[in-house]
Amino acid sequence: MSQFETIILDIEDGIATITLNRPDRLNAFTETMMDELIAAFDQTDADDNVRAVIVTGAGKAFCAGADLTAGADTFNYEDQHGNAADPLANGVTRDGGGLVSLRIFRSLKPVIGAINGAAVGVGATMSLAMDIRLASENARYGFVFARRGIVPEAASSWFISRAVGLSTALSWCMSGRLINANELERRGLVESVHAPEDLYPAAVAIAREIADNTAPVSVAMTRQMLWRMAGARHPMEAHQLDSRAVQTRGVSEDAKEGINSFLEKRPASYPNKVSTDMPTFFDWQGEPEFR
Repeated sequence: MSQFETIILDIEDGIATITLNRPDRLNAFTETMMDELIAAFDQTDADDNVRAVIVTGAGKAFCAGADLTAGADTFNYEDQHGNAADPLANGVTRDGGGLVSLRIFRSLKPVIGAINGAAVGVGATMSLAMDIRLASENARYGFVFARRGIVPEAASSWFISRAVGLSTALSWCMSGRLINANELERRGLVESVHAPEDLYPAAVAIAREIADNTAPVSVAMTRQMLWRMAGARHPMEAHQLDSRAVQTRGVSEDAKEGINSFLEKRPASYPNKVSTDMPTFFDWQGEPEFR
């Protein structure tokens, strides 16, 4: 188990669990938490034994949003400098939630959100970059930015409409109201709703299904292909990427093992590793320059 100040990273049997760990503050988001989340995803990407990542919260909340102990200056980035708000050449500062969301987006391992309670502000927006979200019956989302005099952050203006459609995204973000677990499921933001005691086991079951039955490199490539092609201008971009990916994977040792194990009716043991065998024809973790 890795030791952090605001999160817990536990890796067991191929599954990494990141737990936001400020339960006395409802896991409110701080600059330290931002740094530690990014470091945790760097660690899970680098560890070939990690096949899936689960993110959840300690105590009764997932994340109650930004820590507001700074009061009215909480979002005054002009007076705040540091890792979460590095001033750029053009005078713009990057929000800390966005740095976390983009790091989750670049993950080479699938990310499952086990939303155990309130997910408000950055607690809601950071989860949008996760691949699969499950919710406790106690979960509540709140895109409350307009009620705080600010606007959605953490790249959520890109993520949220892809998750629930533009009309629902506008309704939730313009009103800033709290959304209960049943509505989250009905609108498709979460895959399923569970009793509190069943939430984490349900997330582990999904992670286990991936870990036990799939090729790690194929999963890493598939994750990035689907996310990145969600913003493609034309299906030809997807066709070009798909064709190169299938050609590359088709001659891999993983493909041979996948076919042989199927024909021989035995579990597969995939030899290729994410750390060494990702194909080089695409920048799987690259992103445009911030301008």
